Amino acid sequence: MFERVVITGFGAVSPLGNNVGDTWKSLVEGKSGIDYISAFATDNFSVKIAAETKNFDPLEYMEPRTARYTDRFAQYAIAAAKQAIKQSGLVINNDNCYDTSIIIGSGVGGIGSMETQVGVLNSRGPSRVSPYIVPMMIADNASGRVSIETGIRGFNLSLVSACSTGTDAIGIAYKMIKYGEIKAALAGGTDASITPIGVAGFAQAGALTRNTDPAIASRPFDANRNGFVIGEGSGVMVLEALTSALERGANILAEIVGYGATSDAFHITQPLASGESALRAIELALKDTGTEEIDYINAHGTSTPLNDASETRAIKKSFGERAYNIPVSSIKSMLGHMLGAAGALEAIVCCKVIEEGIIPPTINLDCPDPECDLDYVPKVARKAKVDTAISNSFGFGGHNSVLTFKRYS
Repeated sequence: MFERVVITGFGAVSPLGNNVGDTWKSLVEGKSGIDYISAFATDNFSVKIAAETKNFDPLEYMEPRTARYTDRFAQYAIAAAKQAIKQSGLVINNDNCYDTSIIIGSGVGGIGSMETQVGVLNSRGPSRVSPYIVPMMIADNASGRVSIETGIRGFNLSLVSACSTGTDAIGIAYKMIKYGEIKAALAGGTDASITPIGVAGFAQAGALTRNTDPAIASRPFDANRNGFVIGEGSGVMVLEALTSALERGANILAEIVGYGATSDAFHITQPLASGESALRAIELALKDTGTEEIDYINAHGTSTPLNDASETRAIKKSFGERAYNIPVSSIKSMLGHMLGAAGALEAIVCCKVIEEGIIPPTINLDCPDPECDLDYVPKVARKAKVDTAISNSFGFGGHNSVLTFKRYS
């Protein structure tokens, strides 16, 4: 007998707000969180824009000493996790601490701390390198710190699957609860890679847009798109077995009913042009849902020429003629690409779409690509009754990951 898996809380830190409420409000209003980089001087950089978090204060969520020796990517995860737990009403104690797990991944981990300490090494020598640098830079610092901060003692995992990381973390937690291995989990993703090496590296790979106007830089599915905008932040959900959530009288926000993941086996950065493996991931995510009626697709929609076209092909192959009647939107048009956190925040947005009955738009869709001819909810949010939604995530290395959410009944 499989467990049904429900969502009872979520938290976020994003370029549009330091919680889910503020982020959601800005998304619905079509606001952009993209601006000129303020974290470091970009005089010599070919890319000068990003989607940075704003006014985030780690001391609202942790002690000063903890914040001092914790990279920003882990700080974001702690904040999002504590928000999610608070909304869920889940109380961690000796009776349930081993039945609750943490699965929080990161695309690049503590790249900012590593970069700083390499500078110390080169300028002041090895004896001046921080003794905290290893835990600060490794990707599991987020899940480890969240465990310490919350008292959760169950299965603790940090995973990396590039831009699919947040989606895979939620998908794995869903499977573990579904098959009865755990009763609850904190799951999501986090990243803070807006650093000199992070921006320079993605720019040199040809992945980032060279558009110099932040307001129109991220333009998924537009004919003039030429790369993504790097973003940062975190998204974390509380997932629970339905029986456990009902026992404690939790408010259920949505239900997860499917997860599919595949690999392109093709190229380290480029997606498989046919969308064949992405199609298979969508099929797997829909296999156990009991319905083929999808009311909304949250697209990966990075604003890169190859990704947007291949994702569109995968959607068409998955749904045939019905694809033209399904609203699709990319919130990366407003948030940029939050890398390992992107899929987690987009999963939260799917739940909010189901709850609120409104679909965030794809802004900057001024000149639609003829090959990208689906309903991308251009420019303005749309009211719609959404009972079932899927969220797509595709990453470097050929990762394809998809989650399916339904209205709880």
